[in-house]
Parts: sequence; C-alpha cells; structure tokens
Amino acid sequence: MLAAWGPCGFQPEPGLKVIVPAMPTTLDWSYSDPANWANYPVMLATQKGLTTLGADHSVRPGLAERWEQGRDAQGREHYTFHLRRDVRWSDGATPLSARDFVVGWRRAMLGRERGEMADLAGVREVLALLERGAPAGQVQEALARTGVEALDAHTLRVTLERPRNYFLSRLANVYLFFPAPSADLEGLTEEALRDYFDRPRDGRPRALGPYRVERWDRAGERVRLVHNPASAFQPPLEAGERPAPVITLMRSEIGTALYARGRVDFVFIDSALALRGPRPEDLRHEPLLSTYFLVFNTERPPLDRPEVRRALARALDREALLAGLLPEVRPTNVLLPPELPGAATPEEAARLPRFDRERAREELRGQPGLQRPLRLVYKSGDSFVPEVAIAERIAAQLAQVGVTVVLDARSDFSSEVARRTPEGPRAYDVYLRRLGADYAHPNTFFTLFEHEGNHQSGWETQAGGEPMARFERLLEEADAEPTLAQARARYAQAQEVLVGEQAVIAPLYHPDRYFRVRPVLRGLDVNPFNFLALDQLRLAPGQPPGER
Repeated sequence: MLAAWGPCGFQPEPGLKVIVPAMPTTLDWSYSDPANWANYPVMLATQKGLTTLGADHSVRPGLAERWEQGRDAQGREHYTFHLRRDVRWSDGATPLSARDFVVGWRRAMLGRERGEMADLAGVREVLALLERGAPAGQVQEALARTGVEALDAHTLRVTLERPRNYFLSRLANVYLFFPAPSADLEGLTEEALRDYFDRPRDGRPRALGPYRVERWDRAGERVRLVHNPASAFQPPLEAGERPAPVITLMRSEIGTALYARGRVDFVFIDSALALRGPRPEDLRHEPLLSTYFLVFNTERPPLDRPEVRRALARALDREALLAGLLPEVRPTNVLLPPELPGAATPEEAARLPRFDRERAREELRGQPGLQRPLRLVYKSGDSFVPEVAIAERIAAQLAQVGVTVVLDARSDFSSEVARRTPEGPRAYDVYLRRLGADYAHPNTFFTLFEHEGNHQSGWETQAGGEPMARFERLLEEADAEPTLAQARARYAQAQEVLVGEQAVIAPLYHPDRYFRVRPVLRGLDVNPFNFLALDQLRLAPGQPPGER
C-alpha cells in the first residue's frame, strides 16, 4: 500500500509533465558517465556553454560574448574567451567567472568521460598518470599545466594540443565543457561533492539556464525542474506568454496512454508503427542530424571485396525502402545530413553509390561466395526507426539481384555485432545502425569509423590498412584547418573513401523524431541532436497544463 502512494503518472502534481525515454544517471555534468545521452535534457535546460548554435547550426556566442583565436610558436591553437558580465548563477548573486571553467574542466579531466577532454593541451599527460595510478600530487601538478587558464575573472584562455576546427561546435553541445559553480565546489571532499549533486536542495546545484533542479526522485523516476528567474537565457516571451514555473520529467512505460488521457503534456513517439494511422493534430517532428545505414562485415567473404559492397549499395532503392512507413522521409546515399555545415554538395553525393539495380546485377554476376545467404542483424523491439520493415525490404530488394538475406532481430544487438567466429572474423554479414551527431560538425560523424571507433566493420584490415590510414589522414588534415570552409573538401574526400571507394556502409535515410505536445506549450521541442529542448519553452495565454 505504501508503494501505491508513491509518485505515478496519475497523481496530481503542479506544473507540466514530460515523458522522457530515460532518467539521468547523474546531475554532475563535469564528472558525468558514458551513458551521457540520458543526462542531456536536464543539462541543456539548466546549464550553458561558451558557445551556442544558431538555427543554421553555425557557432554563436553563448556564455562568451566574443573570442579571439590564434596559434603559439609550437603551432598549438589557443582561444581567448571574454565572458558575458551579466550572467549570474541561480542564487542571483554569484557572477559567472573564468574560474568556474577551470574548476569544471579539471574535474572533467578526472571524470568518467575524461577522454573527451583530450583535445586540450596537457590532458594526455593527465590521462597517462591516471592510467598508471600515479600519486594524487603528480596528477594535480599535471592538471595545473593543462590548457585552461583564468587570465582574470572575465577572461578564459584555452590552449589545444593541436588545431581543431570543430572545437567551438563541441563547446556548444558537449556538457563536459560547461562551467561549474566553483564558489560552491572548491574545498569540498569527494563525499561532499557527490552529495551536492546527488541530493538537490536549498537551490543547489546552481544553474545558469532557464531552469534548475529542485528534486531528483530516483525511485519514482522523476526530476522536477523549476524556473530560474536569475538566468540570463530566458525564453523569448510574446504578449500574454509566461515561463513554465514547474516541469516534471518522468519515465513511464505507458507514456502514450497517459498523454491520451490528459495526464502528461509531452510524449515521444517511440514506435514507428504508431505513425502509420491517422495523424493527430498535435503531432510534431524534428529533422535530426542523424543517419541510418547498413554496415558491411568487410572481413567475411564475399563482403571482403569492395566491388561486392559497392554493388550491394547500388541495389538498394532508398525511396522504396521507406515508402509509406513514416509521415515524411529523407532517403540518402551519403553519410553527412544535408543540414550539417560542411555536408556534401549534390555533385559529391552523385559520386557515391546510389540506386542502379541493373548495374548492381551486372557487377554481382559471377562473384564467388554470394551463393550463401547473408545474415542481416538489427535491434529487436520498438523504435522510432521502422527497423523491421526496412530489414524486410532490404532482403526483398537484394533478392532481385540474386542475393539471399536472412533476418536476425537481436535483443543482444551490440554483443552480436561484436561477436567473432572461431575462424576470426565477426559473425554477422550486415547490420543496421543509426548514428546521431553530438555536435554540428562533420567530425562527429567520422570518428565512429576510425581505427578506435566502435564500427565493428573490420575495415581496418582492408588492403593492409591503407584505406583506413588514408581516411584518418584526411580527417587529421581537415580537423587542423583553421575553418570548416577550408576543411570541407577533405571531409568530402574522407566520405568518398568510406562510402564510395570502400563502401564500408550504405547510408539509407536521415531520420526525423516525432512527438506530441499540448498546443498550450510553445517552444517545447526536440533539438536536431535528438534531445528534449526546454530552453525556449513558454506557456501560451490561458489556463496552463498541470493546473486543470
């Protein structure tokens, strides 16, 4: 009976209720953890970065009102950020300072995602010391030498190990680079630091965004956010609108039913089948910076030959694969979404394998090894990507060029695509996967396919490793260019190696994210990175949800 009285979707509670796919695993944005995707809705609502992204994904000022960029005598890139002087933490009294970045970034260098900080000068030394269990004093000395320095209260100097033109884009999105409230954190023991973030109370943890966390109920799987009037980043209010005073993020297996009964105000559509019927008037969607593609096991015959992989990529009619499955589709034969800065031009896209069934049939004729069925592995369970239908249609289309495909839906998908046969190669033949951008830059799409990336394709073994080495060299040269405009041609060449010459993957479409939201809520959205966006949320004139 006591359990029945706990929080639930049907319990009256003030403010808006928003269904999210997962609860955060931590509120400590500097220390974080590898399952960080679940933390982003809260982090993006409560914190801010030095930069932000415009509607066209270009880099704009955020906590920094401006910056200068240069290189030192060793060729290292450095940025001098001038902080906004009107930004206060959520107590309304403590100003943002450059020290907040020094404290936050150094904590991130010690945290569970510390490898994400490796672009900063000196961080690799810190990582090496941590790896070998060096004394704490040595680690602290190395931290003091890293490339983050407060020149004064309002000026931050950041030095990178080597030039990286994606760095400003990462600052906007990757929350490890958000500042930490140094006035609260400095001098605390590790236990006190955990308590500060794990038990929100008395207005802590401090926030910079339009909301702060008031309560984190792990057992009830709820996070309550309250409006932060001290934030310099308020939503743009029109006549009669007002900020939402309270938002409860909650997880529920019956979110769609709760929405239908008026108990919650926002819900993701996490089943593609739910989009096949009549469309409700409050259905919305966001084009994601994301690509869904087919991966080839390049180590296993007959897919160890690039000419076979290219032919299979040409056998796929992307328009027909998606026809009728979703309200809107964006078929593609390229990895980089067209909205991404630096994406391929139409001429560059035309050079990559695209649908040509007769050519595919001719190229596959007589190829040895295609007599055996190819096993296509995909994730079992509901998804906003119509995986079952796409897999079935791939099998049907490849049958038209003489290739038999058997389907294997797996609940242990990640383990299965990594599993190796007794002979050595991985056990699958092809698998389906979605890749979403972490920040608005081509680099974020390519890192998966580098030697240390989790692509599980085996393409590092192709031609003695020369194609991958050339691919990584192109990326290194592109990343080191001063601007994305200067780097764009090399990123296009890298895509040509991966998708065209080697055909490691066959891109299929750029997904959209669908959701339902009450009309009285304005600005409640999903951003192109597939995260709930609350920073523009405001209530329309009239009776707000949650007070019915």
